[in-house]
Amino acid sequence: MPDNLFNAAEVVDMGIAKEVKRRDFYALVAKRFKEKEMQELFSRLRDWEDEHIKKFTDIRNTIEDSEITESYQGEFQAYIRSLVDDMQYKQVSAESFDKFVKNPVDAINYGMGFERDAILFFGELAAHMTPAHKEKVSRLIEEERKHLMYLAKLKAGYK
Repeated sequence: MPDNLFNAAEVVDMGIAKEVKRRDFYALVAKRFKEKEMQELFSRLRDWEDEHIKKFTDIRNTIEDSEITESYQGEFQAYIRSLVDDMQYKQVSAESFDKFVKNPVDAINYGMGFERDAILFFGELAAHMTPAHKEKVSRLIEEERKHLMYLAKLKAGYK
């Protein structure tokens, strides 16, 4: 297989990596805030992402290493790279957290960005999966939507 083609398994691996980054961010937020409400919220989000990692790992373990169909060579790679190469994920570290997250609303905004990203990425992934896997991914996307709405409601309470 040429280097510039992805297979479905590799794309799921990228999604799992993004889930790990989200989980790690939420764990960091839970530790950094002193407010019990924030600790509980971000611990819950961390746990939800951990469940998603397990579910996507199960999907990954059943995917064949088949190529993704492209209109032209490198199309899917470029598109997926644009979804994966996100500055927000590069800022998931203790140093970046201290620099960019000054209050609960900042943390909630980051969380909302991560959830929107998950919906977009996994929605695109689902379009290239078998019907059985597509159904599982669609359920996970719905969970991400619920997380987004949960965070939006919480954010509205801070204004």
